Amino acid sequence: MDWGPRCYALSRRADGPTGVSSAMNLLIRADASVAIGTGHVMRCLALAQAWQDAGGKAAFAMAETTPAIGKRLKSEGCEIFRVASDSGEKDDASQTIGLGRQVGARWIVVDGYQFSDEYQCVLKDAGFKVLFLDDYGHANHYYADLVLNQNVHADEAMYQSRTPHTRLLLGTRFCLLRREFLQWREWKRVISPQVRKILVSMGGSDAGNVTSKVLPALKSIQAEVIAVAGGSNPHVESLEREAKSDVGFRLLKDVENMPALMAWADVAVVAAGSICWEICVTGLPSILVVTASNQKDVAETLARAEAALALDSRTNDMAVSMPPLLRKLADSDSFRQSLSSKARELVDIDGAARVASILRELPHS
Repeated sequence: MDWGPRCYALSRRADGPTGVSSAMNLLIRADASVAIGTGHVMRCLALAQAWQDAGGKAAFAMAETTPAIGKRLKSEGCEIFRVASDSGEKDDASQTIGLGRQVGARWIVVDGYQFSDEYQCVLKDAGFKVLFLDDYGHANHYYADLVLNQNVHADEAMYQSRTPHTRLLLGTRFCLLRREFLQWREWKRVISPQVRKILVSMGGSDAGNVTSKVLPALKSIQAEVIAVAGGSNPHVESLEREAKSDVGFRLLKDVENMPALMAWADVAVVAAGSICWEICVTGLPSILVVTASNQKDVAETLARAEAALALDSRTNDMAVSMPPLLRKLADSDSFRQSLSSKARELVDIDGAARVASILRELPHS
């Protein structure tokens, strides 16, 4: 597809609509669905919260969303605009540019694997500053002003093909954690001698219903289990039936108190997505379950750092492979203490505020 000019106007300034100051307006382009999951939007929400806390306004442009995500964003004071196009295509970029001008944004934040180098280029040609969230260097070239990869394995070598003006924000120093985690800044985890409480979370959608594959394996130890089902989870009804038949298992839907649940738990079994950084900042000993290819590097890197255990659900039978890992956690409180301490060292709680500050301070031109 011909996307037009190739980012020749890289220094053009975006002032937004006539008479509108764009300095404190942020437009975020991200999607959520059962297939995509909710992680891209939820980490962008963390940035939106930090932006609003600094006095700005944040809006979302979305081609796909879910009722639960829409409700959450609106409850946070974020306006949502509809992108009536196939996600990541040229018309998507054109509509996003129009919305950026409509809200008077200087910065457009883009998060999703469907957004290419061409997409960045078109936004830059329109005169906007662009923050591009990335996890594994999926674009052929990077034109954005800032590329943010919050993962512990992020490396400059992923982004060798980039324009001279592109600045990299790499590593867990820039983890985007939502506002609800801030109040836990001074909280210290006390490792229990025994594992009695297990938290399970397989993401906002869990399209493959990995939760149901994990639950039987948890019976290998005597513990109370709380499983969290996101608002986009299509398997809620079957999980509710399972919860009714098992007195040791509770299902909570679309919760907003994840830090409290993480504080409650002795260990966690979670999908190896953005929740990994929440697990780290709360020091919760965990088994990270790989449910998609983009999670593999995160899980393996944290396992090598001895900050968590890892298991790939795509290549392992959960009923066979999960119990030995649970037993390894349950049998040694000193091992759990070591995992907790090393995880906590990896992430601080100020990543979103740090990124928001960089956006505000970067020169207009």
